[in-house]
Amino acid sequence: MEMISVQQAEEMISSQIKDFGNEEISYENALGRVLAEDIRTDRDLPPFDRPTVDGIAISFDSYEEGIKTFTIKAVQAAGEPPVSIGNKNECIEIMTGAALHSSADTVIRYEDISMSGTGAVLNTDIKKGQNIHFKGKDKKADEILVKAGEIITPAILGIAASVGKTLLSVKKLPKIVIISTGDEMVPPETTPTPFQLRRSNGITIRSVLEKYRIKAEVLHWNDDFEFIRKELSQCIEKYDILLMSGGVSMGKFDYLPKACEELGVEKLFHKIKQRPGKPFWFGKSRNEKLIFAFPGNPVSVFMCLHRYFIPWLERSLGISVPVNYAVLQNDINVPFPLQYFAQVKLSISQSGQLLAESINTNGSGDFSHLAETHAFMELPLEKTEFKKGEVYTIWKYNF
Repeated sequence: MEMISVQQAEEMISSQIKDFGNEEISYENALGRVLAEDIRTDRDLPPFDRPTVDGIAISFDSYEEGIKTFTIKAVQAAGEPPVSIGNKNECIEIMTGAALHSSADTVIRYEDISMSGTGAVLNTDIKKGQNIHFKGKDKKADEILVKAGEIITPAILGIAASVGKTLLSVKKLPKIVIISTGDEMVPPETTPTPFQLRRSNGITIRSVLEKYRIKAEVLHWNDDFEFIRKELSQCIEKYDILLMSGGVSMGKFDYLPKACEELGVEKLFHKIKQRPGKPFWFGKSRNEKLIFAFPGNPVSVFMCLHRYFIPWLERSLGISVPVNYAVLQNDINVPFPLQYFAQVKLSISQSGQLLAESINTNGSGDFSHLAETHAFMELPLEKTEFKKGEVYTIWKYNF
């Protein structure tokens, strides 16, 4: 199979969008999950007429009759039963958020009255209904407060708590395993020989997935074909998604494609006209498990993860994410026939434009710039020269 385009790869991956179903969890554990139901009001909001200031509550009819001095009948705090006004010259001293009795329809703040013993004197003109947040003004009972499909934020958790929604239906998360390969890769806590490298791809991928509250298992396999074949077979049974790094190029010890073939995994594509990440392999097992096998170089892993897997994951979870664009801030020449993903630093202009400045790197093995950059800018395959001021798609990772 010849190399395919970025757009073709995107279409093939998009054709494998999956719905993993829903589950009900406590709202205390729901932060960062995807809401699978609408959150509705269980009663009017606010549920009663309430003052928006501290002061006194009166009947506006009394003011219209010329009464400016009122006797304080009672002091009412928030949470207490509402106190009624019996006589025209009475008022209730009332606090913000308290339940206002129907006999009162206007609230005057302390700053606009003079207190004298058990009385209050108006010092300013007033309007009927002022300083009151009326019942049902925000939402009526059974209205939608938050629509399904939102990522649950602290604000949404507060809303859920306010309507007594302590159990929330959320999208189930896929069970994912992250597998790195290669004899030359040693654990991060190990001192490598001059010919070895510390493992980082598994840590990087797992950290990205934690944003979605996915706790992925991380494995490492050495370059042993029979071992890889056996372990791969077990992982295909146990997990929904396999995210792999390394072992997919043309080297003598790149065993993954052959192992997948022997296990009956359908290869949907292998190799994309792109840089970095050209050897990317994608396939589907007989039991509908997906394998995303990225090239082993750290920048290739990072790019393929954010360009292909994360959009697939977000769509599978029902997350709607807009496409992002930025204005290129320097000229770029691409001297090869591959779609280039440039590492860029992002900033925002005074007019609100998103700006992208590309940096020079030393290829897909040079991961040193990932900490200082914010996104990959996708430059079209049809061109080789890209000019300052042109606008292109970006895939964010640090911004």
